[in-house]
Amino acid sequence: MVLMPDHLHAILSFSEENRMSRIVGEWKKYHTTTSGVSWQGNYFDHRLRSEKEFIEKAEYIRMNPVRKGLCEKPEDWPWVVEPWKM
Repeated sequence: MVLMPDHLHAILSFSEENRMSRIVGEWKKYHTTTSGVSWQGNYFDHRLRSEKEFIEKAEYIRMNPVRKGLCEKPEDWPWVVEPWKM
């Protein structure tokens, strides 16, 4: 997950019993209520079907602060959660 000044990028996993749109909607509602966050009306999702796709999306997400000119290297951006590195 990478938190940007005006948006969030994340790779998430959902069980088959739960609809992603409902979970994301409830999460956004919670943060709107508790923190006053104002969210855009929609979001983009992409189902990852292979390890190659996971790596491509993870690299894209990690490079977002660099592409936006917020830091020089991905590791310089402090608002990142990478559970596989914890």
